[in-house]
Amino acid sequence: MRLHGWLPEGMWRWGLALVLLAGCAPAKVKIDASPDIEKYRVKTVAILPFDALSTPQVVDQRDTDMHAPQGAMRSDITFAVPQTVEKFDQPTATVPSHVAARVTQGFYERLRMREGLQLLSVEAVERARKQVAPNAQSLAIGDLARQLSAKLQADAVVVGQVLVYQERVGVRWGATPATVGFEVKLVAADGRILWVGNYYEKQKPLFEDLGGFLQRGFGFLTADELVRYGTEHVLEKFPFGGASLR
Repeated sequence: MRLHGWLPEGMWRWGLALVLLAGCAPAKVKIDASPDIEKYRVKTVAILPFDALSTPQVVDQRDTDMHAPQGAMRSDITFAVPQTVEKFDQPTATVPSHVAARVTQGFYERLRMREGLQLLSVEAVERARKQVAPNAQSLAIGDLARQLSAKLQADAVVVGQVLVYQERVGVRWGATPATVGFEVKLVAADGRILWVGNYYEKQKPLFEDLGGFLQRGFGFLTADELVRYGTEHVLEKFPFGGASLR
């Protein structure tokens, strides 16, 4: 017997089971919003260039369950250093500096397509930052957002940090998985944190994360592909502006 005109019954049932199990995949995106967010109207947004976590991270290719850095699982941007690892002979890696610029660009491109949202250029924001806060690293995020918003007449500022970026080792069908984690925050012109999005993923094989593997076409993605996936899914929950224009 054939269902839907072309699928054998057994295959149709197997596919349905995959779709249902996909909902059981572990959460890779975490979103938190201020209880006061409904009081704000955000139409003009400045996005600051993301930072890259400079603390070396241990790369243990035998570990398929590496935990996210502390900051990646919290509802605010802590820029926390991962817990100390006692095995000092293990190889380490840092987040490449160019990755932060790539993630910034990905968020910029998607946010500027949202209906009803005006996104100021990255270049204009960086010029304003240098004028009002040349030592931005020493400022609290709320203070920086207030100063930039006043200078640019923006309603809110987007800030973020790439916490983890480790490339896939191997090919799509057999590899040590890539690992990506970043955190992004929307800060109102008055310094209040309105919204936070976290993404962390070390891609799991089929038997550990059926839903995730199904979504990705049964293969291991590169780190850049995980960045695009994470950016898209975090911004699906962005609280201002309409759906992205196509």
